[in-house]
Amino acid sequence: MPQTALVTGATEGIGRAIAIALGAAGYRVGVCARDAAKLEGLLADLERAGVQAAGLPCDVGDAAQVDRLVAHVTAALGPVDILVNNAGIGILKPFAELTLEEWDATMATNVRSLFLVTRAVLPGMRARKEGAVVNISSLSGKRGFAGGTAYAASKHAVMGFAESLMLEVRKDGVRVITICPGSVDTKIIHQQQVFESDPAKILKPEDVASVVLTALQLPARATVSEIHVRPSDP
Repeated sequence: MPQTALVTGATEGIGRAIAIALGAAGYRVGVCARDAAKLEGLLADLERAGVQAAGLPCDVGDAAQVDRLVAHVTAALGPVDILVNNAGIGILKPFAELTLEEWDATMATNVRSLFLVTRAVLPGMRARKEGAVVNISSLSGKRGFAGGTAYAASKHAVMGFAESLMLEVRKDGVRVITICPGSVDTKIIHQQQVFESDPAKILKPEDVASVVLTALQLPARATVSEIHVRPSDP
């Protein structure tokens, strides 16, 4: 029977690429995002490709919305075997210009969501003695950069969350995998003015999706806890 994957922040960039790659690999795919119209478009694209898919609009920083999402996906596709915690925002600006609202929004989407969505699906994985939680972090989760106080802090939190969770659940047959991409050709990169990047040389969302799929396809006895993905020729 095909496994069910749930991808958060799935309508654009890395999340969309991961959802499409998982569907092409034979997974049933649950998806969410805040924008209902974009979500409906993604679901239609997946279904046209022959993928069993389901999803709801969801603010993954909101506990009630997360619970509704997981209940909906589980009813439509079955228990979640693979969780991809991808939803994230990047507000990149000097600390002196950063507002409290921007800080709180970053932490709600990039950190609080990890707790809420993982909490909703992990008990089932542990009971079945199999599953994987994939966290999309960033190389900025390993080191900071000027203009990244909120973003880098949130991604450092992702790293601490993932490493600690991995140590707790590995004996239950649940793998925790954290992907740390460098610059990726997404909206976050194009909307920021902190640093320059060459779209011809940075990573594409499909590159990150390929790494996620490869990590998931390892034999059950093997796992990678952390993968750094960099442009070959930055």
